[in-house]
Amino acid sequence: MAEPLDDPREQIARLARLLDVQPAGPGKFRAPVDQEEGRLFGGLVLAQAVMAAGRDGVKGNIHSMHAYFLRAGRPARDIDYGVERVREGRNFTTRRVTAVQDGDVIFEATVGFVLPEEGLSYQEQMPADVPDPEGQPAWWESLPQPSNPPARRTRWFNPIDIRTAGKHPRVEGLPHRSVWARPAAPLPEDPLVHAAAIAYASDSGMVATVATMFGVWAPGTSTASLDHAIWWHHPPRFDDWLLYATDSPVANAARALIWGGMYSRDGVRVASVAQEGLFRKG
Repeated sequence: MAEPLDDPREQIARLARLLDVQPAGPGKFRAPVDQEEGRLFGGLVLAQAVMAAGRDGVKGNIHSMHAYFLRAGRPARDIDYGVERVREGRNFTTRRVTAVQDGDVIFEATVGFVLPEEGLSYQEQMPADVPDPEGQPAWWESLPQPSNPPARRTRWFNPIDIRTAGKHPRVEGLPHRSVWARPAAPLPEDPLVHAAAIAYASDSGMVATVATMFGVWAPGTSTASLDHAIWWHHPPRFDDWLLYATDSPVANAARALIWGGMYSRDGVRVASVAQEGLFRKG
């Protein structure tokens, strides 16, 4: 099994470099990709799209993102992000983001921002009896290993520390997963970076919620994220552990829907996530 890179500060510094999307013309940004092999991690594209949208003259904090993964991204290729100004409202601002790599559109998203406002406030409670993250093993150590695993790099980049958090199914017998997640080291003091880091983490393990239960990571199988939505319920902060509880209420025709909720240690639901994944057994 591959292991993460050693220095947490270097991992966060590397993430910050990847999130530092640079202007490349009116409504255009360019971002680097330093993944060396394999299909590009979708969480990186989500995070960079958040940064591109947020650097295009918006006001307020991010509140939602609705995205489609249209093609698999390639490693070691820069990504160009086009940002279209869809809405300039009094309270709400909306941007449409398109990611292009080697001339191919690989990703599209609509990203919304909003000014603070007083109003209704309630939430579903976080799962009960969750163990503290300290002392829990890394989540990847709990994954079942295939008898004949494919060759992997000996080191891999993961700026998010993810720990197991027990089993908390909404409905017995359906796929579910609970983990603790936090940045490997402190993030820069920029709310947009915190929002992007939450988006990055939100794609870590959504597919795994289903794949680990049905063995869809064995040789000869394939998985992919098809679309992804995030709602930030509070101004984004990601400087402590978040409980990320996911479950899948339905699957059919090789596609599964996965819900997720992110909770702070004191039980505040800071974000919600939804994703449809593709699962093929050979």
